[in-house]
Parts: sequence; C-alpha cells; structure tokens
Amino acid sequence: MIMPGSASVAVLLTLVGVAVVAAPSEPDAEAKRAQQVVPPGYRQVAQEHGIPPALFYAIALTESGYTMPTAEAIRPWPWTLNIRGEGLYYPSHRAAAAALAATVHNGETAVDVGIMQIHWHYHHAALGGVRRALDPYHNLRVGAHILAQCYQQRLEWWSAAGCYHAPNNATLARRYQARVQRHWRTVVQDP
Repeated sequence: MIMPGSASVAVLLTLVGVAVVAAPSEPDAEAKRAQQVVPPGYRQVAQEHGIPPALFYAIALTESGYTMPTAEAIRPWPWTLNIRGEGLYYPSHRAAAAALAATVHNGETAVDVGIMQIHWHYHHAALGGVRRALDPYHNLRVGAHILAQCYQQRLEWWSAAGCYHAPNNATLARRYQARVQRHWRTVVQDP
C-alpha cells in the first residue's frame, strides 16, 4: 500500500473539510449531526443531485476510506486506485495520475478511480482524462450522477447504494449495501 505523506494530508483536509462534531439538542438531532459530520464538499455535491448527504459520504467512506497516520478516524482518500482488486493509496494527485496513466497505457481498464472509485472501463468518458478523473470534486460529481441514476431505477436509497457498486449482481449489491450502512451509522449516530 502506498501511504499518504503529511503534505498531502493537509491538501486532503483542505479539499474535503474536517468533520466537526457537536452534540445537537434540537428535535431534528440526527439530521443536524449528519450535517456536522459530513464535510461541506460532500454535502454540496449530494445536494446538487438530490442525494442524502450522509448516505453519499458513507459511500465515499466505503469506496476509498483510509485511516491517516495523523488521525484516528477513517476518511475518504481522493488519490485512490483499485487495480486488479488491490487498493492503492497515493500520496498526491500527481502520483495517482501517473499510476493511472501508466495502467491505462498498458491496456488495463478495469481500474476504480478516485474518491468515489469510479470504474474507468465503464465511465472513462464521464471521468474525462486521467488528471480530471482524480480531481476530487469532479470525481464526487461523477459518482453522484451514477448514484442518482441508480436511484431513478430503484426508487429507494439503500437499493441505489447497492446498485452503485453492483448494478447487475443482487448478491454483491446487498453485501455492499450492508457495508455502506455500517459507515452511514457511524456518520449519523456515532461520529
């Protein structure tokens, strides 16, 4: 596994925000707590696509979650690739882009890319070029678009989450949905 460096950690925190947790005391405590835990970039992109922000963030945690050496909590890592089933966490956009470019140049297209682990083979047109595919906000927006399409087909958010990972395999979709639900519970209930 390739470990992120401290300079990249600072960039990551700037890009996706730092979760600030407070104990809300209003009746709608769960919704407020989710807003306080989900970093602003995720909330913004989720709202643009009509997606519950806590669910969207839970999917990102499931896809690219990484516990940084300087933190106790898991966070999505934007410069993540999954090549042939191996999750690789790169220290920078540049390093991940170089690895993705080399992989694609060698004919391998079964690569999951970025913070939302978008599958290059199926979604390379939406991802754009290698550098753009690894831009965290662009990657979030492509992932949100895919999830919103799943919701239009399934009409239920948990089912849409399963579809996001495995649209044509109900067994894999259910397993993935359970993993997302575990992350979602930590976002909403136990930050």
